[in-house]
Amino acid sequence: MNLDLLGSAWDGHDAVGYPLLFGLVLLGSIVPVVPTGLVVGTAAAFAMTTDSLGLTVVLAVATLAALAGDLITFAICRFGGPSAVRWVTRGQHAERIDEVREQFRAHGWQIIVAGRLLPAGRIPVLVAAGALAYPWRRLVPASLLAAFLWALAYALLGVVSGGIFDSPLIAMLVATVLVLAVGAVTNLVSARRRRAVHTAPEPEHCESS
Repeated sequence: MNLDLLGSAWDGHDAVGYPLLFGLVLLGSIVPVVPTGLVVGTAAAFAMTTDSLGLTVVLAVATLAALAGDLITFAICRFGGPSAVRWVTRGQHAERIDEVREQFRAHGWQIIVAGRLLPAGRIPVLVAAGALAYPWRRLVPASLLAAFLWALAYALLGVVSGGIFDSPLIAMLVATVLVLAVGAVTNLVSARRRRAVHTAPEPEHCESS
């Protein structure tokens, strides 16, 4: 993503900046073609170094956009039929989706929150929620909490970079590096955890005499 383009769009006109932030996060939450965490992190860094964006508004807009994207994705999985589910889950591992579905039966809203925060966890969780017809009255507050924690986590990366550097471009660049680094670490930890689960020996059952 071009940081100069983002910086010029956010600079000096919040009537453009906030809708752009909302639109990018919403799009990336439905179709994973936009690095939404990077967008939030750089927006927060820009808010820390200029008066063009407000940090609190950035957090609120990112939260609402992420929530809207998750609810739309859930609705597609629940009401769209098999073809819509296949479209949503393209590129996802089938065994991962089956694993999350079993976890979802036991843990419900905790899985929704965790799925938003963990790499590649959001889509399997929303697919499982749709397949199990998870009630809206439980989904919406859980998704709101998940979206807020997600937006807060990436905004904090931008706050850190914006608090160190006065230049908006440098702050956005550092925020980008931090977001990518955090993503790489969490992906590595998640991959190792899945490998450990799959390679764990089966428990031995003692035969009664």
